[in-house]
Amino acid sequence: MFVRVARLTAIVVLLSYCAFSQAAPVAAPSAHPTVVFMTDFGHVDDSVPICKGVMLGIEPELRIVDLTHDVTPFRILDGARFLAGITPYYPAGTVFVGVVDPGVGSTRKAIVARSSRGQYFVVPDNGLLTIVQDQDGIVAAYDIQNPAWMIGSALSSTFHGRDIFSPVGAHLARGEDPSTVGPALDVSKLIRLAIQKATLAPTGISATVISTDGPFGNLVTNVDRDFFSKLGYSLGDTVKLSIAGKPLQIPFVKTFSDVPIGSPLIFVDSRGHMALAINQRSFVEKYEVQVPATLEIQSKAQAR
Repeated sequence: MFVRVARLTAIVVLLSYCAFSQAAPVAAPSAHPTVVFMTDFGHVDDSVPICKGVMLGIEPELRIVDLTHDVTPFRILDGARFLAGITPYYPAGTVFVGVVDPGVGSTRKAIVARSSRGQYFVVPDNGLLTIVQDQDGIVAAYDIQNPAWMIGSALSSTFHGRDIFSPVGAHLARGEDPSTVGPALDVSKLIRLAIQKATLAPTGISATVISTDGPFGNLVTNVDRDFFSKLGYSLGDTVKLSIAGKPLQIPFVKTFSDVPIGSPLIFVDSRGHMALAINQRSFVEKYEVQVPATLEIQSKAQAR
């Protein structure tokens, strides 16, 4: 009798253990989801931490990386450049929330877009994705309409960074299906900034000066190193080009000190794009360049 009870007890314990093991498996650790956050809000008030609080309230394990909150107010082109400059350094699945939105509260769309890198962008449809679209490709986009992805029943007409872009970014980062945020959009019809994508012809490159580089007055272009190399120039060569129709001849060098102080240069910047500068002076001030500006660079063969 004792042996029989002992056997029954052992069986019950074993069955209970198996049932518990099946019902409550040990969860594998997962990586923290990441949002890269960019705005033109600055740091003088509570706007940025409010947006972060909204995101963390939806996904407490979220890792928020600040790209910058000092985009020149309303300068969509600057924001577009920063987004395109940072995407190569983050993995697939990263969510970029960008709020440079002078049309807030208007009929402009708020969208989710996915690039060919597998990264997501939560932005106003105002051209902020122009350079990312040219550089990485946009393969899908959705019009944000689902109120379950937003915060609050009464949306502010002036703070969509808090009410729309931040919560949508957090929902995406925790793995929710972007197709449920709203109807799909034709990616070819997303709003684009009026900038010339870099194109190559036998005579040279047509492109755009897209920005200035901080306080130094250097010019940033949308011509990358590999594209420029097709023109045949070597370090030390003089490059013939024009900016906004103004012809210039500028040496192609490695760094600023390769030319005398006060002299211009064209070089490959730290992001791998062609840039124009004056050693210890401002290119923008000397040549009175208004960004964006058209850029034409002759091939070496054409320049002879």
